[in-house]
Amino acid sequence: MANYMIAKFDEIEAVNCPCGFARRAFVSDDNPTATMHIVDIQKDAQTHYHKKLTEIYLILEGAGHIELDGQKVPIEPFTAIFIKPGCRHRAVGKMRILNVSIPAFDPNDEWFD
Repeated sequence: MANYMIAKFDEIEAVNCPCGFARRAFVSDDNPTATMHIVDIQKDAQTHYHKKLTEIYLILEGAGHIELDGQKVPIEPFTAIFIKPGCRHRAVGKMRILNVSIPAFDPNDEWFD
């Protein structure tokens, strides 16, 4: 494997997720480090948390709020949110976000109450 990876988000197929639709880059069996996603939040996301993942959201477009452990925080473009493991969260409103998952995204680490 090369010492780098390149992703073209316009060539990555969107998949359904609890928030809407996600395009996930750098997801591979030989990359445990981090992944980057563009997420189009189409509706109120489902409250969820991760036991292992830390997520960093960067709001690219749209507005609304994010719920973090029950607290509503207004968001707008260029707002960044650092979400630690165990923090129950969801985005509310129509928006596009950049999501960095550390370690790499694992679909088995999405938990719902």
